[in-house]
Amino acid sequence: MLAKLALLMVFQLIGEAVVTTLGVTFPGPLCGMILLLGYLFATGGPSRELSAVATILIDHLGLLFVPAGTAIVAYGALFASDGLAVMLALLVSTTVAIHLNGIIVERVSLFSRRETERVPG
Repeated sequence: MLAKLALLMVFQLIGEAVVTTLGVTFPGPLCGMILLLGYLFATGGPSRELSAVATILIDHLGLLFVPAGTAIVAYGALFASDGLAVMLALLVSTTVAIHLNGIIVERVSLFSRRETERVPG
């Protein structure tokens, strides 16, 4: 299980290295996740151990939001003056992200169904 957690961290590190080396303004962890996705496609999907590690991380995802809550308390004056703009930006970006994820999932699902229908079984 520790090896699979290390695998996730290695992909995050590789993503950070790629972004830093190329000098692009793109989140390194997101680049690492894209590379991990490619790895999972190439290897046929996640192993049981990797799925178990991912499940544990998702179960404790709420702990990752503690720094965000702390920032709200620490920057209360900023939120008092610019809170409306921040909330509007969050609303728009969340809406766009949800819509884009829906489109991507729909297209991947369609592609997957086509591939399944194409394979003689």
